[in-house]
Amino acid sequence: MNAILSQRSAPWSATHPITAEDKVAMSALRAMVESLKGKLQGTTARPQFDAITERVTAPKDVAFEADTVGAIPGWWCRPRQARSANAILHLHGGWFNWGSAQAFRHLVGHIAASAGANAFIPNYRLAPENVFPAAVNDVESCYDGLIERGFARIAVTGDSAGGTLALVLLRLVTERTPPGRVIPVGAVALSPVTDLTLTGQSWKTRAAADPYFIESQARELVRSYLNGADPMAPKASPLYGDLTGLPPVRVHVGDDEVLLDDALRYVARAIDAGVDARVDVWQGMPHGFASGVGKLAAANQALAAIGAFLAERLDASIG
Repeated sequence: MNAILSQRSAPWSATHPITAEDKVAMSALRAMVESLKGKLQGTTARPQFDAITERVTAPKDVAFEADTVGAIPGWWCRPRQARSANAILHLHGGWFNWGSAQAFRHLVGHIAASAGANAFIPNYRLAPENVFPAAVNDVESCYDGLIERGFARIAVTGDSAGGTLALVLLRLVTERTPPGRVIPVGAVALSPVTDLTLTGQSWKTRAAADPYFIESQARELVRSYLNGADPMAPKASPLYGDLTGLPPVRVHVGDDEVLLDDALRYVARAIDAGVDARVDVWQGMPHGFASGVGKLAAANQALAAIGAFLAERLDASIG
């Protein structure tokens, strides 16, 4: 706990207090999901997970379009005022076993609208049918597909397991030799799983506060994804990769989730490596709180901050 408190007081960390209205909303949510905590497992949970994700309020003035980019199918989220030279590659969550581009399109549509850029969500291959590193290979192919389409400025975003993939992709594209034609202008990760060994302190200190996940559940989902691969491999756990030379990174995480320490430790390592990085911790918020856009002040404020960061990075002059 002391390590978490020390990191949260660092200059690269900001803590946002919960509003009275959000406290009421969180109490209601906890009562509603209490019986489901730790219960979602395996491929049979996919329809239920997608149904929950699709409840996000649809954004205004955003069109959705199915497409294939870099041989990976997915969905575009196209705000009416998007700048055509820019693109966001968003990697959806679901513990590497669940989730789909279609189910996440409303959440990503809000990110796209806030940033003023088109966003593509790939349907990367899921475990257990396709184990590590299939998902990593897919998102890298999709990134290269965006370059082939002529996008000169690309930002990478992701939530939960998608945040993991986003941070892994950021390192791969930045360090590959010869250098990629287009290096990401920045990345945003919402509650990423940065350590697949699941050794962060918050797996214990936030075990009761987190309304969704328990350690044994997460370990089985990670086991299904890794299929015997080393959880400390940098392609699996971005926490253990070389973070030197990365473009700016922003991480948002709830204070009431077991992945809190994953976010804090990753940003601390990024800062030590000289990266422009920051973590925003939202008090009283659980995993996936950004899906409460339009209903939670924390979600609205986080998405506004994410949009502002992405817009600034995408519109920055090259060089």
